Amino acid sequence: MAGQAKKVRVTIPVSMLERAGLNPDDQLQVKVRNDTLVLDKADQAQPERLWYFIIWPLIIAVASSLASYGYWVYRGLKPIGLTGSESVASLTIVTGVVTGAILFIGFFLKTRNDPDNRFSRQIYWRSFPVITVAFVMILAFALVGAFWVLGLLFPKVVFDRFTALLLVAVFTYFANAFMIGAALTINARTLSTILTVVIVSGCVISMAANGQRRWWQHNLSFLGTESARNAWQFNLTLIFSALLMVVLIDYLFVSLSRIYPRNWRTSTLRVLLTLTAIDFGAVGMFPNNTDLHWLHDAVAGGLVTLLVLLIVGVRWLLPGVTKDFLWISYGIGVGLLILNFGFRWFRFPSLTAFEIQAFAISFGWLLLLFGQLQDLVNEGSTPLAVELEQDVD
Repeated sequence: MAGQAKKVRVTIPVSMLERAGLNPDDQLQVKVRNDTLVLDKADQAQPERLWYFIIWPLIIAVASSLASYGYWVYRGLKPIGLTGSESVASLTIVTGVVTGAILFIGFFLKTRNDPDNRFSRQIYWRSFPVITVAFVMILAFALVGAFWVLGLLFPKVVFDRFTALLLVAVFTYFANAFMIGAALTINARTLSTILTVVIVSGCVISMAANGQRRWWQHNLSFLGTESARNAWQFNLTLIFSALLMVVLIDYLFVSLSRIYPRNWRTSTLRVLLTLTAIDFGAVGMFPNNTDLHWLHDAVAGGLVTLLVLLIVGVRWLLPGVTKDFLWISYGIGVGLLILNFGFRWFRFPSLTAFEIQAFAISFGWLLLLFGQLQDLVNEGSTPLAVELEQDVD
């Protein structure tokens, strides 16, 4: 019929639908995303989304703000400062972190019973505390950072109790909505992003805190020594990042085992990656102090050895490895060798610059490797053909 849109009938094997967690009886919808057709379940959960992202956060935010108001009345405080020990900032951070953690735990556990959420169902209970602490830390850093900026913009500003109550409610609402959204949408790529955020933010904060101590005149490991200021922040960053890496590795290889049969190649790759994560955490557990210098050097050297083994062995250990990734891996390996010999033979770059550059390059390559593993999990072992037919009415 003139003016009527032409249609194409798509035939998809049932095995492909089952792999995606879909049933032939499901109502599906097609979207165009980045010049690609995406087939997904029709969105029928608008009432639930309303409760998840509006009603629940709003209820908790109102309750938290009323509790803060009652605390200020009980303490006889007025007016209320934006920052300080009993201010809008302090009570928002406390209530936001506590309620956000509770909501994240509750909604994450809910997704484990959701057949459409493959990530949560493939996370072991041993990994759950690390994931929860990671998101709680990110929320705490975000709230502290936001009020630190507001304190610089509006120094010594104060509010009446009702205005302070509204501010606590607004900030707590967004904190709770963020934690609910994180619990419902978390996946492997989110974990990779969190890993990057934790490492970068932890290192930057440690560098800033030790700026007056001229940490760059020593080495990067100086940030974790007893001579540094708040060395625990740097060491805790390394240890917690190692735990996140173990969680991510655990999830990726559990998911991969459902597609690729276990063999010595994937098992070796998993062992090497897990040892790399453990060794990375050991660098933080054994700082470069006088009594632990030898042990720190040993684990740091072991980390270099493990990375070399991974880069060289990825050709045989990674299923379906592409030529592009191989060239990138070998290029990174050559770059690390150039940095190493340049520092040891010519003392260029400096020790601090060498450590920072080598760490950034190595960590970037690990993230690329995690991305390759996630692509294998998403795409499966072999592509399945679908048929397009002109629909003639």
